Amino acid sequence: MESFAKLLEISAKIHGHLCAGQVIGVRMALLGLRLIGIDDPKGADRKKLYVIVEIDRCATDAIQSVTGCSLGKRSLRWMDFGIMAATFVNLATGKAARVTAREEARELSTKYCPELADKYQRQLEAYRVMPEEELFTAEEVAVDIPDCDLPGRPLRRVQCADCGDYVQDCRETERDGRTLCRACAGQRYWKPVQSSRATTF
Repeated sequence: MESFAKLLEISAKIHGHLCAGQVIGVRMALLGLRLIGIDDPKGADRKKLYVIVEIDRCATDAIQSVTGCSLGKRSLRWMDFGIMAATFVNLATGKAARVTAREEARELSTKYCPELADKYQRQLEAYRVMPEEELFTAEEVAVDIPDCDLPGRPLRRVQCADCGDYVQDCRETERDGRTLCRACAGQRYWKPVQSSRATTF
């Protein structure tokens, strides 16, 4: 695997800029991989790795960059908890570790870079050198990943009885003996502008 500096450079390029969240994400990924025994996440170990992120912020881009996991490969899952944390799972061994960024690290950054007045720049630089135990908490955890959430081909593909859309990966809902997509079951995040389904814009 590349050096921390190189991984950070690659991650920042993908993310669009270098920030403290990138540093945290790269270091979080390196720690998580080490704790579950994954040495080559983008090569020999790529099919063994599964990552669950708990926040949709900068660190998540860094974790994706380092691990090679992604939503499209179904090896990255986002659980919207709003916590700067990620769980790394070795699918081959079942070993899993949850790594959380410590809130105290923000204040501790002054200890490492007191000369920097801008707190964001101070955190960015401090997080590069801060010991892992001051930057993170890590614990071994057990993770039960449903078969429908694992990488690979969809286990099931069904048609919604209302709108006709096809639903994959066991995301359908059963209501009154009818199979519905989540939108037709009342979980729609959009509101149609026209009463009928549009075919073109």
